[in-house]
Amino acid sequence: MDRVYNFNPGPATLPLPVLEQAHSTFLNYQDTGMSVLEISHRSQEFEEIIYNAETLFKELAGVGDDYRVLFLQGGASLQFSMIPLNFLSNKSADYVLTGQFAEKAYEEAKKIAEIRVAATTAADNFSRIPSQNELQLDSNAAYLHITTNNTIFGTEWHYIPETFGVPLIADMSSDIFSRPLDYNKFALVYAGAQKNLGPAGVTVVLIRKELLEQVPSSLPSMLRYDVYAKNDSLYNTPPTFGVYLLKLVLEWLKEKGGLAAMGKLNAEKAALVYAGIDGSNNFYQGHARQDSRSLMNITFRLPSAELEKQFLAQAAAAKLVGLKGHRSVGGIRASVYNAMSSEGCEKLAEFMETFRKRHG
Repeated sequence: MDRVYNFNPGPATLPLPVLEQAHSTFLNYQDTGMSVLEISHRSQEFEEIIYNAETLFKELAGVGDDYRVLFLQGGASLQFSMIPLNFLSNKSADYVLTGQFAEKAYEEAKKIAEIRVAATTAADNFSRIPSQNELQLDSNAAYLHITTNNTIFGTEWHYIPETFGVPLIADMSSDIFSRPLDYNKFALVYAGAQKNLGPAGVTVVLIRKELLEQVPSSLPSMLRYDVYAKNDSLYNTPPTFGVYLLKLVLEWLKEKGGLAAMGKLNAEKAALVYAGIDGSNNFYQGHARQDSRSLMNITFRLPSAELEKQFLAQAAAAKLVGLKGHRSVGGIRASVYNAMSSEGCEKLAEFMETFRKRHG
């Protein structure tokens, strides 16, 4: 196989063993004579897939029966609207703005209810995460919303904020299950699968059961968390193949040692690339402040746009692809999610050093 090192931010690289396993069962899943793409979502075979996916997810997250796991569609972007629709009947909510997707969540919520900005780092060009002391929290808020990792600017929360009893909700699309976290501190977590959990098309929601009791019955059924929970995510036809691949990724993650092992590996991988930035004598300029650096999305600039163009072209020729920064900010971005190998990060660090010596 002539595979490249895929640093794309999402859809992103998937574990090779998962792809191989899906390939081996693609035409005939468990002797059904059908592909997993073809089996009914009402069949016993698929019910086992989705049940096992929920069980595995809760096991890895370290949560108990007071949580449900829902498999939805519409990406994290639909959650920007579903969350305020479900929980802001007569209350406001607090949002922390740490990047573009945090701002998008805030803007969608503003269309539905009164929303407060508890903190923002826009004045620092989203180069850092605010400290606990900077959070101006409303004790009567329905919830506090944060985005735990900023894929565009390369920052990540390295602490779980204290909310003093206010439910904590988090968009974890780009760093979910990348490290150990106390998921019991969150009332709701959501994530598009296409970075750390599986292919595009599946959205995972981890929700505390007590929140389901707050959902207004006046909402359309397809926007109600309680409807999905009551029907075990089978109210309508879910993205069946995506859920199957997500289950395989969770099995792979468990076999790798769970979140503790993955967190250690991810820290080592990111350190390889950050060392290339820090040891470059300012040839590479990292965007994020050191105490806010993401382990998933490493962003930096070169001395000129022309050098960045050469860097991307030569990296691609070396089978290091997907390194172009987001179109809104430019530069370079290396997305080193769970499935990115240590070898890939080593190759990137070596390339960075070679390129610096040649052009620095």
